[in-house]
Amino acid sequence: MAESSKKIRTQREGPVTVVTISRPQVRNALDREASRDLAAAFEEFEGDEDARVAVLYGEGGSFCAGADLKELAEGHIYEPWATSDFGPTRHGSQKPVLAAVEGPACAGGLGLAIWCDLRIIDETAVFGVFSRRWGVPMSDGTTVRLPRLVGVGRALDMLLTGRLVEAREAIEIGLATRRVARGETLEEAIQLATRIASFPQQAMLADRRSALHQFDLGLAAALRAETEGAMVARDADAVSGAKRFSDGAGRHGAHLEESDDRDDS
Repeated sequence: MAESSKKIRTQREGPVTVVTISRPQVRNALDREASRDLAAAFEEFEGDEDARVAVLYGEGGSFCAGADLKELAEGHIYEPWATSDFGPTRHGSQKPVLAAVEGPACAGGLGLAIWCDLRIIDETAVFGVFSRRWGVPMSDGTTVRLPRLVGVGRALDMLLTGRLVEAREAIEIGLATRRVARGETLEEAIQLATRIASFPQQAMLADRRSALHQFDLGLAAALRAETEGAMVARDADAVSGAKRFSDGAGRHGAHLEESDDRDDS
């Protein structure tokens, strides 16, 4: 996507790409055009070597209300996000993506939120398979990703009942990662993304790949995959990183950028 569309906006904050869903009048529900543009925005993020971490945000106090059911009611073909060519959740990102969630993240919006690596929420955030009441099934990866995130029992509770999960419970069950003051999710997510982007990337990405891909492997194969990724990262970053530590960087729990400018002697 050469430039931001009216429904999906992208903005660079150094190594962080902020992707904003901009349909606040329908609680950022995604119609076909917005779905295609969202997928294109993340494809562009993937292909940009200078873009290290992305933040996904919904404008106007709603994260995303899922697919646009009014468009579906008009007879437009309903294509699953998880497997269609333009689906925004059809495959996982190769780089970290953080969700800044305010207001509803429901149905397909829930799918988008759990597609991300981390979810930063405020007190207004609510999650749920609200499409249950309309007879619309999940086809955005939610039935696969949600059990892996919160466990089968809790996932089935949400999938079968369509009940609302508020911010406090979301944190308690591991559906959300961090809770911040109202209206500060985007700022917090950008700060966290910037910190992640500042780390040596090979080691961080190797650990991320191992954590995400081990579900498809047996224990022995998963351990081998972790070792293989770690060896590549070690050759790229670990020796220089160990030298930085030896020279005084990152000690006493300080972040590297902070400690590099401090005399630890």
